[in-house]
Parts: sequence; C-alpha cells; structure tokens
Amino acid sequence: MKTRQLTTAQALVQFLIQQHSRRDGVTRRFIPKVLGIFGHGNVAGLGEALQAAGHTLPYIPGRNEQALVHAAAGFAKMTNRLQTLACTSSVGPGATNMITGAAGATINRVPVLLLPGDIFATRRVAPVLQQLESSSSQDVSVNDAFRPVSRYWDRIQRPEQLVTSVLEAMRVLTSVSDTGAVTLCLPEDVQSEAWDFPESLFEPRIWEVRRPLPDREALTRAVESIRAAKRPLIVAGGGVLYSESAKALAEFSRAFGIPVAETQAGKGSLAFDHPLSLGAIGATGTRGANVLAREADVVIGIGTRYSDFTTASKTAFQHPEVRFVNINVGEFDAFKHGGVAVVADAREALIALGEAMKGFVAPAEWRTRASEANRDWDQEVTRIYSTACPTRPSQGEIIGAVNDAAGERGIVVCAAGSLPGDLHKLWRARHPKSYHLEYGYSCMGYEVAGGMGVKMAAPDREVFVMVGDGSWLMMSSELVTAHQEGVKLIVVLIDNGGYGSIGSLSISLGSGGFGTQLRYRDEDGSLSSRQVPVDYASNARSLGLKVHSADTLADLRQALRDAVASTETAVIVTHSDTSVKVGGYESWWDVPPAEVSTIESVRAARTAYDEAKKKERWYL
Repeated sequence: MKTRQLTTAQALVQFLIQQHSRRDGVTRRFIPKVLGIFGHGNVAGLGEALQAAGHTLPYIPGRNEQALVHAAAGFAKMTNRLQTLACTSSVGPGATNMITGAAGATINRVPVLLLPGDIFATRRVAPVLQQLESSSSQDVSVNDAFRPVSRYWDRIQRPEQLVTSVLEAMRVLTSVSDTGAVTLCLPEDVQSEAWDFPESLFEPRIWEVRRPLPDREALTRAVESIRAAKRPLIVAGGGVLYSESAKALAEFSRAFGIPVAETQAGKGSLAFDHPLSLGAIGATGTRGANVLAREADVVIGIGTRYSDFTTASKTAFQHPEVRFVNINVGEFDAFKHGGVAVVADAREALIALGEAMKGFVAPAEWRTRASEANRDWDQEVTRIYSTACPTRPSQGEIIGAVNDAAGERGIVVCAAGSLPGDLHKLWRARHPKSYHLEYGYSCMGYEVAGGMGVKMAAPDREVFVMVGDGSWLMMSSELVTAHQEGVKLIVVLIDNGGYGSIGSLSISLGSGGFGTQLRYRDEDGSLSSRQVPVDYASNARSLGLKVHSADTLADLRQALRDAVASTETAVIVTHSDTSVKVGGYESWWDVPPAEVSTIESVRAARTAYDEAKKKERWYL
C-alpha cells in the first residue's frame, strides 16, 4: 500500500480538497473554503497545512468564531446543503465560541464542519493555556460541550484515527436526513504529528446525495388519506427548497387544487402570486393560511419539522378528525403527529403522488376560498407597505421598500427579533431562494455573518441583510471580513431602541417591556425614560463601510437604489415607527405568564392565556 508522510493537519487538508458531492448528475466541490481564527491551538498545525495548500483550499481569517459558523451555515443553506465551509479555531474560548453556531446548524439540519483545537493528547504539559481542568477525568476539555449539538463528534488522539473519522464525518455531512454540525476535535500536538497515511485517502471522492424514493405501502396510504379529504392543505417546509422541488410543488398544487402554506424555512416554495399560495402559516402566519389550517381535514407536511411556530403551539389545526401525511427524508420528522409517514425525497414523493392521484381534485369551494385568501392577503400587504406613517416609516413600509429593491433575484437575510415574523407574513417571494431566514434557532447575530455566507454562495445576486439594533450590537464584526474579501452586502439596520420583538412580547404578557429597552439607570436604581443614544451610522462607518442615513421612506428607497448600483458593501441606517406594528392574524403562541403575580396586568394576561391554551391539542 502506497503511503504519504504528512502531519495530521496536512492530511486533513489534503483529504478535504478531494471531497465532492453529487446530485442529479451535478458534481460540486463540497468544502471549497475554510474560515477561522488562529490561536496557539491551531496556528502551527492547521495554519501551516492551510498555508501550504494555498489557493487549492483558500483560508479566510474572520473576526468572531460564532459568526464564522453562521457564515458556513448560510453558505450551506443557500447551496441546498450540497456544499458547506469548514471552520477552525484555537483551543479554549475560540472553540466554545463556535458552540452556538453548531447548535443553530444542527437544529436547522444544515451541514457545517468544525475543527476546534484541543488540549495536548500527551498531557505532558497540562494544564495548557485555556485548558479546563477536571478533577474527575483527564479526558475532558471544553470541546466536550460540542457533543450534544453535533450530529457527529470525535477527538483525534492519534494521527491514524483521522483515516476512519473523516470518512464518517463526510457521511454525516452529506446525509439528507442526519446532517448538522460535525465536530472533529484536534489536539494541538497531534495536529503537527506526522504519520504515513494511505495514499488512497487522498484520491478524489464523490458522495452521492441521494433522493430516497417513497415506500409503496406508505404511498398507498397517503393517497387514500388525500383522496378522502374535503379540505386538504399542504404545509411546505425547508425540505421543499433543499430538494429543489418548488416547481414540482407548484404543479402538484395546481393539478389537484390543494392550497399551500409555508413555514419560515419553506417560504418561497411557491411564488407569492400563485393562486393557491396562502403564504406564511402559524404564529407568524397570514389570515388566510391560519383560517384554512383551522378547517383542514388532511394536512400534507412536506419537509417540515412542525415547530411550535408552524403549529401555533398545537392550536393551528382544529378539525376534530384532522389527519397528517408527512413527507420527509428523516423518519424522526415523518412520524410526527401520528401521520402517514412517507420517508422520501420531496420531489420524488410529489411526482409519485401525482401519478397515483390522477382524477382527484379538491372541492371547488375550497379552491375558491384559497384563491380569495391569496388576493385578500396581497391587498393587505399592499396596505401595510403603504401605511404612510407621518414621521418615521413603519417596519412594514421598510420591508416593502427592501422587497421592491430586491426585485426578482434579490435575497433577504434575517434571523431574530420582530423582523422575522413580519418578513414571514409580508415578504413577496418571487424565487425559491429569495428568502433566507435562520428561525429554527432564531439566533441574534446570525444576520450579517449568515448574509456573508449567502453572498459567497450566490455572488451574482444582491443580498439584503435586515437587522435590528440589538442584533447589530451583538455581532456585526463579519462586515469587516466581508469587506476584506470583497463580498458585497446591503445591510438595512433598523434602530428601534432595544429588543423590539421581546419588548412587544413582554407587553403582551403584562410585563410592560421590562428590561428590553436601551435606557439609562437612575440614581435610585430604576431604569429611567432616557434612552441610551447609539450612533449606528458612525459605528458602521468606523468599519470602513459606505453608510447611508435614511430618516424617511423616500430616503430609504434612494439609499437602496444607490446601494444596488454600487459594487461596495453599504449599511443603511434607519429608524422605524415602533407604534405601528404588523398584527397577528388568527393565531397564537404559547408563552406562559406567571401563574401568580402581584402585577395586575400579568394576572390579566394569565387569564387570557389560560383561555387560549384550551385550544391546544394532541395530534396522535
């Protein structure tokens, strides 16, 4: 057997260069770049290996390890999980910074490869700088904290262990059902240790991303359920987009007259003007989607994990005999709610269902109601887009301006705060990949970093990052990295003086927005009415970026036009009229107020909560 003497880090880099994914006959380089920040735990090992590899595996130095994982996740999501990026950090705080990003990737079923440095395998010089010591075991480091948030986790204690570990890592990364964060912990000394690796490890390798076909028996049961339906409803999740089955879904919906509602991850599965598109569903859903969901007798979930936002905390589907047909590549999700589990690729399942359901069409009255709901909602969006607030624009107007600027191919990126709920309802998706929300984890700080990853995956499309002031202050650092790498973003920063979303939730729970606004503290220790001023325009300008201040809606529209015309990253700072909000539409979210309280408004909120909770159901 031919061998090649390499360090562990060099072997890992050479292996990654040769990994490819293939679906529908198209082959792609699976990990085209590595993001990271060097420290003593990886600079001499992986750092040297990446330096030697040069342009064959480009290295991008970042500013925050968590943000880099978000960027990798954004890249992977934009490429429909057919590619991703690797992220490396030093041992200690650099490693633990990546844990939040790892959790987000795994929750969202998005592949990322994490390569944190680790403590010395020899233990001779322990404790090393940044080492967490344990009195119960010497085989513990902070990297053990990655275990619960990783789909695959390993610690490479000897160079030869890399051979089998990297193959398992790639299996999980390219799995359609078990993907998520993969963590390979690399002890500092082992990274630089040499071994004679098998030459065959470095041959080009293609990982087939398969399209599982539906089981015949499951398909038969699904067809029987749908044919018996009087009011069928499709809930389109992220699996529709990852499987590139938007076209198949549009044809299926039109052929059988079944309306479609979309989750956060599935928004864009149907163009907003498709006559059977109901738009968003659940706690942040449209009026039509939630009304029809309440009456649906068969719910066809395609690629959805049925989060509490999608099901409105198990209150969305109120038909007394509602049944579920769940199409998903993962058994875990397919078997939820006691439904008929069709474990299959979304596109293949839709094609197979379409063949088996010929002759069926949903009742005319149901189809008509769906089309009317589509038109009514479009009018509601137009109304919100043109509210014409007397001073500052409303958040709905801001979304409308960005939507207009995005046109047919622009992509909006967001993650946390009140923006995701409003975007879910209001964004007019014209393209399956025009809407990019991280809402499985709703991670503040994802916006800018995720946007950078999205733009790296789609360099020919404009990327509009919408971010509130709270998330901006938490993590805007990767704008420097984007600027450094020539990755153009258009960032719309909305200053609303604090944590607007959670503030509104606090008010609805009777707590008056306590602790959610940026306020000075008075001498008596209480929070005053004086707001802490932050000059976000100067903050962004200090990062070397082009900045626009937009006080009016007209200013915002002009700034967006200028940003689109430019080749440089731009930050547009605007304020919203927080008194004008986009309401809820026929839905609810379970957040329990205190059962006992001295605050009268909290007691009132609890009374309303107890009444609303009566609508929660078991779907068995």
